[in-house]
Amino acid sequence: MLGTPGQLGGDLVDEGTRQGLEMVGRTQWECDITDGAAVERAIAEVRPDAVINGAAWTQVDAAEEHEAEAEAVNATGAGLVAAACASAGIRCCHVSTDYVFDGTATAPIPEGAVASPRSAYGRTKWHGEVAVTKRCPDHLIVRTSWLYGRQGPNFVLTMLRLAAERPEIRVVADQHGAPTWTGHLAPAMLRLLQVGPPGTYHLTNRGVTTWYDFAVAIIGARALPAEVVPITTSEFPLPAARPAYSVLDNRAWRELGEPPLPEWQEGLSSYLASLEAAGPI
Repeated sequence: MLGTPGQLGGDLVDEGTRQGLEMVGRTQWECDITDGAAVERAIAEVRPDAVINGAAWTQVDAAEEHEAEAEAVNATGAGLVAAACASAGIRCCHVSTDYVFDGTATAPIPEGAVASPRSAYGRTKWHGEVAVTKRCPDHLIVRTSWLYGRQGPNFVLTMLRLAAERPEIRVVADQHGAPTWTGHLAPAMLRLLQVGPPGTYHLTNRGVTTWYDFAVAIIGARALPAEVVPITTSEFPLPAARPAYSVLDNRAWRELGEPPLPEWQEGLSSYLASLEAAGPI
């Protein structure tokens, strides 16, 4: 697992261990994916059955001014990992994003939809998908969306922090997506590694919401007094364009005969319960 101990990487390692799998994680300092020789050494040392690449430049807005650096990790690095996997004769699972789409869809987006990213981050992630596809025949590309998990930073933890600091929180209400908890995504990805033929898959929690309604659900679940105020994207300008609609249709997953991931509300409830179990934020 490349990209530990990130939100998804940490849950993948924990879930695999619970399933009795031998999981080995590598941080960016232990294995720099932009160094092909380092990736090859790591694979030779561990001799895994498969590699999950969760390492990425995820600073969406910073990528607008640092696209070359983001490209080095998200595209060039992804390709180096895929090439090393192909050379070793093992499966490469690459994590991607809803940002490869332009946000103009009005219905859940299938895996075969044409990518048309509008941000530097989205472009570099799309280039990574292309590199993985070309360089490793036995590949799985897993696109997910609005991801959150135990370690953060993420939207849920940000809302909880702001609710403790402010009486009012302004949140965008005209962007639609599917919040996805890593605690639900991780076991699905491990299952996909076992049963999925090579290709691209969408894996997200079910349902659709807006950032505003997601924030209302977060604040309401904790019965916090902060008021959540809906605003438009234009009222909260950011350097990188966000998709207005990026709900992903998990069609390829369903066609494997696998059950859909739980509703996003169930993911949020389970995540908040896990935070409670871990102690106060």
